[in-house]
Amino acid sequence: MSLSKIILGFVIYGYMCAGLHAQEIEVLILGIAQDAGHPQIGCVKPCCSESYKNTLNQHRVASLAISDGENFYIIDATPSIVEQYQTASDHFSGMSLGGIFLTHAHIGHYTGLMHFGREAMSSKELPVYVMPRMKNFLEKNGPWSQLVELKNIELHDLQDEKPVSLGELTILPLEVPHRDEFSETVGYLIKGSSSSLLYIPDIDKWVTWDRPIDKLISKVDFVLLDGTFFDGDEVPGRNLYEIPHPFVVESIEHLRNLSDENKNKVYFIHLNHTNPLLDTDNEAYQRVIKEGMHIAKRGMTFQL
Repeated sequence: MSLSKIILGFVIYGYMCAGLHAQEIEVLILGIAQDAGHPQIGCVKPCCSESYKNTLNQHRVASLAISDGENFYIIDATPSIVEQYQTASDHFSGMSLGGIFLTHAHIGHYTGLMHFGREAMSSKELPVYVMPRMKNFLEKNGPWSQLVELKNIELHDLQDEKPVSLGELTILPLEVPHRDEFSETVGYLIKGSSSSLLYIPDIDKWVTWDRPIDKLISKVDFVLLDGTFFDGDEVPGRNLYEIPHPFVVESIEHLRNLSDENKNKVYFIHLNHTNPLLDTDNEAYQRVIKEGMHIAKRGMTFQL
């Protein structure tokens, strides 16, 4: 069965169940920056220098929190996890952290797990949902292996296109092509009682994926896409093809034939510290808006 049919059935099933359940699922954006955050260590360029002086101009690493009405779940344990955990706890007042879903083994997506060890929170069997290579990486490499051995975290297996049901919340991992040195990489399709959200913070290029992103967009309600670099001239002296991501200008062109309704679903996230989209007054930011798309913001919420 094709992924398109799987997702369509996945979404239809959720809508059929909507009449049986009243609880609304909420997604909260905890951060929008690329792995190293903003400002980035050692950066003295204008894109970072002003933000050192004004914390309101700083951006935490890309992550989501999802509430099922009883617990909340976090996608990716980022270097910003201390602040992000507190933000989610405050926003979803009275709820506990029910688990963490990891996308892959690059620094912005799993290193925050250290805060659940005995030197910090010392959590007890916190569920951490992982793909097979990610699981092996955590079990075989310190200090992460200590979290497993001491049962601070409990690893739960994920499989590509196999949904995880958490009450009325369903999360479907979708494997994507990326720089998979230590683990595979996934995005997530998140389904609530009435709507769905597609989250793909990292991918090499849309044309390298065997799943047409335009068709996936047409079958969901909200889309958060990899917007790491605006274009290929963004970081002088660096070969961006060594760290491939779809440039925002490429994504705009790739999705040009979408209807206005489908373009309106798209939000760019996972922005590098050099990305002009971090500045709402920048021409690049205004171009995205004119194209009918959006830039994600910390604190933004989606009702599912």
